[in-house]
Amino acid sequence: MGGDLAGWPGLPYVLLFLEWEARYPREWTQHAKAWGTKQSLIRKVARVGQEEAVKVKLTELVEIVVRRAYRCKDREYVRVARAVDSADLRGRLGRAAGSDRAWARCHAGYVLWLLDRPDLPNTRRVWQTWLAGEAAALR
Repeated sequence: MGGDLAGWPGLPYVLLFLEWEARYPREWTQHAKAWGTKQSLIRKVARVGQEEAVKVKLTELVEIVVRRAYRCKDREYVRVARAVDSADLRGRLGRAAGSDRAWARCHAGYVLWLLDRPDLPNTRRVWQTWLAGEAAALR
């Protein structure tokens, strides 16, 4: 795979692997559970020079992930969201943040908040601080 993932012929398979995990988590876990591989691939695609077709697929993956219950290493998708940040992505995240599903509202809201703060790291502490602020706002 090397350093140039954008020109690597296996990129479509990387995207397919991530889409499989995003759309069919139970089946992925049963047949391919590899959290370290998932994390590594997410980090790599977040650094890929973005062709439009790849950017569209990554935007779709971010939306799928924020709309479902959290799975191991999902927080890595913030890297992807930052890499493909666009009006389209923010519109999708805004709709997810207005969803009737609590997890989608929470996760999409967090990703939007981080997109507005590109210098802020995506750490567990930042996530917990953001959650505490959201909980306080609901009181």
